Amino acid sequence: MKGAGSKNAWALFLLILAGVVLGGFIGTLAKGVPALSWLSYGQSFGIDEPIVLDLGVLIITFGLSIKITMASIIGVILSIIIYRFL
Repeated sequence: MKGAGSKNAWALFLLILAGVVLGGFIGTLAKGVPALSWLSYGQSFGIDEPIVLDLGVLIITFGLSIKITMASIIGVILSIIIYRFL
């Protein structure tokens, strides 16, 4: 029964992804509000300068940057709680 287990894994992945995105959005909105500015505190990590692979005919650029904020952590926690109760 491959379908049942993979469906739950995909549902969890999508909920966590939605939690990160919504948390990041809320953190960006809360940056200007003095009482909620702590939600935008976080750390960015990744590749600062993108890696460029020039093959003559084709140019491929690789880059990855992730910013984790307090709001995105709260979003992930809430998405896991929602997943457990669904």
